[in-house]
Amino acid sequence: MLTAFARAFKTPDLRKKLLFTLGIIVLFRLGSHIPVPGVSYKNVQICVDQAGSSNSLFGLVNMFSGGALLQITIFALGIMPYITASIILQLLTVVIPKLENLKKEGQSGTAKITQYTRYLTVALAILQGTGLVATARTGALFQGCQVASQIVPNRSIFTTIVMVITMTAGTCVVMWLGELVTDRGIGNGMSILMFISIAAGFIGALWQIKLQGKIADGWVEFGVVILVGLAMVALVVFVEQAQRRIPVQYAKRMIGRRAYGGTSTYIPLKVNQAGVIPVIFASSLLYIPALIVQFSGSTAGWATWIQKHFVKGDHPYYIAAYFLLIVFFAFFYVAISFNPEEVADNMKKYGGFIPGIRAGRPTAEYLSYVLNRITWPGSLYLGLIALVPTMALAGFGANQNFPFGGTSILIIVGVGLETVKQIESQLQQRNYEGFLR
Repeated sequence: MLTAFARAFKTPDLRKKLLFTLGIIVLFRLGSHIPVPGVSYKNVQICVDQAGSSNSLFGLVNMFSGGALLQITIFALGIMPYITASIILQLLTVVIPKLENLKKEGQSGTAKITQYTRYLTVALAILQGTGLVATARTGALFQGCQVASQIVPNRSIFTTIVMVITMTAGTCVVMWLGELVTDRGIGNGMSILMFISIAAGFIGALWQIKLQGKIADGWVEFGVVILVGLAMVALVVFVEQAQRRIPVQYAKRMIGRRAYGGTSTYIPLKVNQAGVIPVIFASSLLYIPALIVQFSGSTAGWATWIQKHFVKGDHPYYIAAYFLLIVFFAFFYVAISFNPEEVADNMKKYGGFIPGIRAGRPTAEYLSYVLNRITWPGSLYLGLIALVPTMALAGFGANQNFPFGGTSILIIVGVGLETVKQIESQLQQRNYEGFLR
């Protein structure tokens, strides 16, 4: 593997792409430490030191921003508005016929959908930026901090507008940097930036567990967490690579004097067809009740019940709801992202068939049956990965945003595997051995 890396840097064009990607990563991390105008940097650091990692309400967005959210920097919103916009557009493609027709047009339609995603990203960035500024002004961003209400000393409308515009512009810059990496670097730019945002907090979170440990000055807890994390990485790699291959045979067709077709291929159906989307959906949905209680300030019975059962991630009600939501969203996302009838029609159109299955409706029913069968273990696997940090690592002082948590480990491993495959494919084009021998 080290030899493959050395060969990658010895190849001029590949080295240029790798260095360009590293340069974008440096700029992205630099912007994550530049505070927004109008924010008291001193008071923010005091509250961050007091709160630590206990702020679970904004934990998901803070993780995707690489810790920039709670620091209130120009990249505070990070890549989250773009992720949300992409998911919304993907869901609307199934509902709105015009978007579905654009998707079928090919490259031109995809370019228009990408443009709509950018517009929606800016709108979401404005909404999220306004919410973040309002939360910081009221002191609700850091509950329990003595100087939380002094994070934004100047509460004039002009200062608020400048802060919102700055964070929205920061989101646009992040989106532009991601597209630059996609065009001129290695891998998918948005995925790379997401990878860097999550990986940025790994070392600090691991060291925090060591400091909180009590056995052998914390080294035993640190070692156990590392071993559990490696086991989770191995499990994620195994399941993410697992797929059910549906054999497809194409009949021979005579066009003029030439014979076309007669080849055999397969349809790869991944065990985890939905990826990390169900975990993000479930986490976001479970944040809504706590968010409503926090902003309402109510002390009614329903608010107390929510604070007791759905704020702390180790409560049985929270765990059960989290697991069931992940399973539900796994089936929901697979149902809207993979259309068995469309696949069956395309196979019939080009003379393809599954051996032993008639073309047309029986093929669609068979694909739907197989997809439902493999989605069950995939959804249970997602729920298990998401709940292991909460259930097994709580005794070591881990929190919901533990570095080996469900969302983070799925994204880290998935993006890492995809990037390595892209580098490997470019190496093999130049007759070099790849990383995976």
